[in-house]
Amino acid sequence: MTLTGTDSQNTLDREPNLPCLDIVDGDGEDYFNICVPLSRASLSGNWEAAKVILDKRPELVSFAITECYDTPLHVAALGEETKQMLDLVKNLMLRMGNQDLELENNLSSTALVLAAATGKIKMVKILVNQNINLLNIPNGNGLLPLQIAAQYGRRKIVKFLYGASRRLSDYSWTHEKRSWLVEKCAECDLFGVALKIVKDRPELASNALVMRALARKSVALNRAEPNFILKIIKSIFRAIKIKVGAADEDDTKDAVELLKTVWKEIIRTVPKNEIIIRIANSGALFVAAEKGNTRFIVELLRAFPGLIWSKNIESHTIFHVAVLNRQQDIYNLLYEIASLKDVLVATPDKDGNNILHLVGLSSQKMRSKVSGASLLMQRELLWYKEVEKLLPPPLREATNKAGKTPHEIFSKENEDLVSKGLIWMKEDCIVVAALIVTVAMTVAFTVPGGYVQDHGNPIFIHKRSFIVFVIADAVCLFSSSTSLLVLLSMLTSRYGQRDFLSSVPRKVMLGLTTLFISVAALMVTFSASFFVLYHNGLKWVPILIAIFATMPVMVFAAFQFPLLVDMFRSRYDSHYLFKPKKRDLFIPDPPKG
Repeated sequence: MTLTGTDSQNTLDREPNLPCLDIVDGDGEDYFNICVPLSRASLSGNWEAAKVILDKRPELVSFAITECYDTPLHVAALGEETKQMLDLVKNLMLRMGNQDLELENNLSSTALVLAAATGKIKMVKILVNQNINLLNIPNGNGLLPLQIAAQYGRRKIVKFLYGASRRLSDYSWTHEKRSWLVEKCAECDLFGVALKIVKDRPELASNALVMRALARKSVALNRAEPNFILKIIKSIFRAIKIKVGAADEDDTKDAVELLKTVWKEIIRTVPKNEIIIRIANSGALFVAAEKGNTRFIVELLRAFPGLIWSKNIESHTIFHVAVLNRQQDIYNLLYEIASLKDVLVATPDKDGNNILHLVGLSSQKMRSKVSGASLLMQRELLWYKEVEKLLPPPLREATNKAGKTPHEIFSKENEDLVSKGLIWMKEDCIVVAALIVTVAMTVAFTVPGGYVQDHGNPIFIHKRSFIVFVIADAVCLFSSSTSLLVLLSMLTSRYGQRDFLSSVPRKVMLGLTTLFISVAALMVTFSASFFVLYHNGLKWVPILIAIFATMPVMVFAAFQFPLLVDMFRSRYDSHYLFKPKKRDLFIPDPPKG
């Protein structure tokens, strides 16, 4: 929302309250001899240097000392908020009257506006406590200090200024400005302040644009409640006065409460036949579906189920939008609306695409969410198979206005992922596996200490560390060879797209697992060789080397284990993506107390 109409015009017509410009617009010698040193002292918080100049020229506290018509107080508001700077500000204010505090620079900004924008809470408090009228002086864009602080997300300053503004009851606050403030607080995650405003002024709660802002806050609204163990841990930390995640929990509670408050007020004050129009015009419902804001959609549908039929300009429902953006939590709500889902998923959009067409048309969007071409191809196939099950057979082969079936679109959009998936495995794993095979084979015939010339047995054959060395090298050779053969078989076999649903992930998991085992065994082999060689002295050497040898194993695990877990879950636990574990829609909230 932007300020328009009378407020904007009055701001443009208002003459700025400029400081004295005699020195800035006058002789250059005075500017360099007086203004520059005073500006430098004000910016650094050096009161001693500023005092020397102001004792000679006391009137300079109300003079412009920069090309932007900043007074010394303006310059101080732009500096770092240190104790030294706060002392300078207090000393400057002792030499200034209230009218001097209200002086503006060439952007029509007072010192309070600058302090609020740059997040200097202590300086803001000093200025407001000295002259409360500063709260009612807007900048050149017509924004009051409280609005500016909200625009920059200055949480502490917004809370303080809201309290000082007497619930926005001053003469400078219009309904448009109040509405703008609520919207901006919601946009900048200042949910606590926004909640307080709509509770103090219920007439602001029916603003549909606030709903649109909240629709984008999927992280704040969908943040999971801590489990029992985490609650105990946090209680312990709070008992010893250590804050753990308190701000996030407060934001979540305030965001949810703000959503409920605004939505209830809209339902209470807006006629039923206009609610769908207002929500549709704001785009809030479809923004929430795009961002995966499940909590937002659930709250709206619980109170007004009719919104489930809403469509955007593309004739997409929230479930079409969820499929386009791969938001499975939104999509899973289909399973809670019984036979209604059969009607919703069968509805074509303006281009004749049904919901299965959209799976293929939006394949490119999935590429920013899933790493690894093989895993990406598998995830795309899971989506296609899942959506395909919901449609009756005739619609699975239906053509859109371009004459394309869903399968034709899906195959065309993902044809490059087959080759990319195999190249990805070749580049990342096959070369490493081949190198390890070569090293393990070489080590097997060049044992530490060498061989006895008479009978050819290794010199240290009876030492336990040597046995560990031999066994670890054998494990390394066998596991790396297995990994290499598995990954090579993927390159020599012909795979179609559907093979990435089962066959390719299974081989990838086997190849990565055996490759990890070979890396770990190689490090054990390397460490054991030092225990063999340094068994009579310098025992700290093999111990230190063994400790460092764990680093490559941990690095490999850290980077590859998440991929392996994703592969496993997608292959053997793919149902976790779809079909909700618990019901969210149309379930009443638990009784309070």
